[in-house]
Amino acid sequence: MFLDDLKSTLSSPVIPKLESNEKYRLASVLVVIYGESPIVVMTEKPKHMKFHAGEISFPGGKFDADDSDLLETALRETSEEIGLTITRDQVIGQLESVITLNSGFLITPFVSVIDEIPALSANSEVERIFHIPLEPFLKTMVPDPDPSHNIIQEMYTFEYQDQIVWGASARILKQIKNSFVL
Repeated sequence: MFLDDLKSTLSSPVIPKLESNEKYRLASVLVVIYGESPIVVMTEKPKHMKFHAGEISFPGGKFDADDSDLLETALRETSEEIGLTITRDQVIGQLESVITLNSGFLITPFVSVIDEIPALSANSEVERIFHIPLEPFLKTMVPDPDPSHNIIQEMYTFEYQDQIVWGASARILKQIKNSFVL
């Protein structure tokens, strides 16, 4: 898997418009993939967080009334959480939105595939930053063994360094995995 292949496969129209949704709160994340041997950036939330405590996720968060659209939310949150500034023109695509099981969010994932990134710095909303080799990570996918997680839709898990990625983040990763024959 090469960066150019990723760019080609994951490129899609970016439609960051806000759709009112009475059932879910709006949020967005940024899937950042970089490097010659593609690496994906993910974070671990601190255990004291109100939502998704201790979970492995993509940088991002809930829509703020000051944000012009969901892409601005993802870019702002990525900058705040890990100190990475990505511009709108560096966003090459958008994946299908996913919902969270417990916290009631509708999350729109945006994708940025870039050659390199600077050193990252976590803020108080991030316990750890992971730089995960993408191809071997995607190969760890298995069906989620917890039947209560399959209420919304079919669920999966991924594993990295004894950390389990599940829920909305895993459904986003599955969309990426489905784009490729590994």
